Amino acid sequence: MAIDESRTFKPISIALLTISDTRTSADDTSGDILAQRITAAGHELATREISRDSVEEIAAHLHRWIDDDGIDCVITTGGTGLTGRDVTPEALDRVKSKDIPGFGELFRWLSYKTIGTSTIQSRACAVLARGTYIFALPGSNGAVKDGWDMILAEQLDSRNRPCNFVELMPRLREL
Repeated sequence: MAIDESRTFKPISIALLTISDTRTSADDTSGDILAQRITAAGHELATREISRDSVEEIAAHLHRWIDDDGIDCVITTGGTGLTGRDVTPEALDRVKSKDIPGFGELFRWLSYKTIGTSTIQSRACAVLARGTYIFALPGSNGAVKDGWDMILAEQLDSRNRPCNFVELMPRLREL
């Protein structure tokens, strides 16, 4: 990470959504990992919820948070695989303004170093939705660590050089 210590860190407000038909707050380990990393980095964990693997339910959470001026970013975990119940990318399609294709591409490239060719089963992705970033990570503990530690920790740090997602926030809603 190329942190420019002369720059001021700007914390952002992040909503966290675990997508699973089986996990509860008692056993949501990937959500726990992300929540800990978000706050340890100095950001605000605005809210944390669990949604069933339902396009309509996921999209409803996302619409509510996109419309909340107090939330800058949403990170989801789960539902990015290939099975019939894995519908997170389809839910993001319902709310997006723009795709951020480089996120999924970079995630799979980095993940290849950890899990080899199994990374092709991941549909990790990111979108911009009415000025709010949404990042969809797989549900495994290793995947959320890779996604946060190797991509999001840097791109959500306003001091990261040569550029980062935070510095773009004031201009995301311009026409």
